[in-house]
Amino acid sequence: MMHVIRVAVVAGALATCAAAQTPQALELLHVRGNIYVLFGAGGNITLSVGPDGVLMVDSGEADKAALVLAAIEQLQRQRDATSDRRGLGWGAETRSTVVVERDPLGPPKPIRYIINTHAHADHVGGNATLAAAGRTFTGGNVAGDIRDAAVGAAVLAHENVEARMSTPPAGGVPAPVRALPTETYYGEGMRISHFFNGEGIEILHRPASHTDGDSIVRFRGSDVIATGDLFVTDTYPVIDLDRGGNIQGVVDSLNRILDLAFPEFRTEGGTMIVPGHGRIADSADVAYYRDMVTIIRDRVQAMIRKGMTLEQVKAARPTADYDPRYGATTGRWTTDMFVEAVYRSLSPRAPSTGALRPIMSGANASAAAE
Repeated sequence: MMHVIRVAVVAGALATCAAAQTPQALELLHVRGNIYVLFGAGGNITLSVGPDGVLMVDSGEADKAALVLAAIEQLQRQRDATSDRRGLGWGAETRSTVVVERDPLGPPKPIRYIINTHAHADHVGGNATLAAAGRTFTGGNVAGDIRDAAVGAAVLAHENVEARMSTPPAGGVPAPVRALPTETYYGEGMRISHFFNGEGIEILHRPASHTDGDSIVRFRGSDVIATGDLFVTDTYPVIDLDRGGNIQGVVDSLNRILDLAFPEFRTEGGTMIVPGHGRIADSADVAYYRDMVTIIRDRVQAMIRKGMTLEQVKAARPTADYDPRYGATTGRWTTDMFVEAVYRSLSPRAPSTGALRPIMSGANASAAAE
C-alpha cells in the first residue's frame, strides 16, 4: 500500500506540472517492479526505471516530449528519495554505497535506451528530444570515430522502422536525423546485451501486422509485455496497409503475445500486458480481443468468397456486435476504416478508397512519424 501511495503522489505532482502546459495531463501508473506506464503522451510509454537508468518503450508525440521528460525525472527523484540503497545486496562493483553516502541526492540516472515499436508519430514523435536528454555508455575495444558515441540515448527498432521514417509514403515528411533509430535489427528479434535494471529484455519482430516493422518488448523478470499497436484496448486494430500492415499478421501477433504470456489463474492476472493505447491488460483481455479480430476476419472472408464488394461488406456490418465496445464513426480510426483494411488485406486487388491512413494526433505528426 505504501508503494501505491508513493506512485499516486508522483502522478499528482506530474498532473500539476502538466496542467500548466497542456490541458491533457499525463498519468503515471506503476505496473510491477521497476516497470511503469505513462498515459496521455500519445501512445502508451512503458518505462523501466532503476539503478541502471531509464529504458523507454516508445516516446510519445513530439509536442509532449518535455512533459514526458519531466515525468521521468520526477519519478526518479521520488524513487531515489524512498529507496534503501544501503541494504545487503544493493552494492556492487559499479554501485558502491559510498557514492550514495557522499551524495544521497545525486542527479537522476540518464535515459539509456528508447525502443520504438513502430514508426507512427504518436509513438516516435519524442525520439529527438528524449534521446538528446539521455546518454549512451560506451567502452571496450572499438575502432573508428566514436566522438559522438555518448551523445544521447540509443534508439532501437526494427530496420523497417528506420526505412519508413526516413522514406515515408507519398505526402509524408521524412523524420529528422536525430529522431531516427541509432541501432536497428533484422530477423526475428534482438536482446539488450546485458541485464538492465535487474532483468533481461527481449525485442521480438512481428512482420506484416499493424505495420511491417512492429516489435513486442518483453521484460522477462518483471513479466511485463509492451505490445505497441499490435494490441490496443480502445479501438479495432489499426492496420496500416501503406506501411505493410495485414489483418492476418495482426491475428498471428495476438497469438504470439498469448504464447509469451503466463496467466496466474484461468487466464486472469499473471503476465501484465501494456497495449499501444488504452488500459493495462492480461491474457484474458488479449484472448478476447484475438477472438473478436478472428471472427470479423472470417466474416469478411466469407463475404468476399460470395463476391460481395467493399461497399456491400460495409453495409452488411460484420462488426455490428462489437461496435458498442470498439466501434467509432469519427476519430483517428473508424469502423469503416477497419472494415476496409480487413477487406483489402484479404482481397489485395480491391481498389482503395484513399481514406485508410491512420490519423495521428500531435503538431509534428507528419514530420516525426512517417
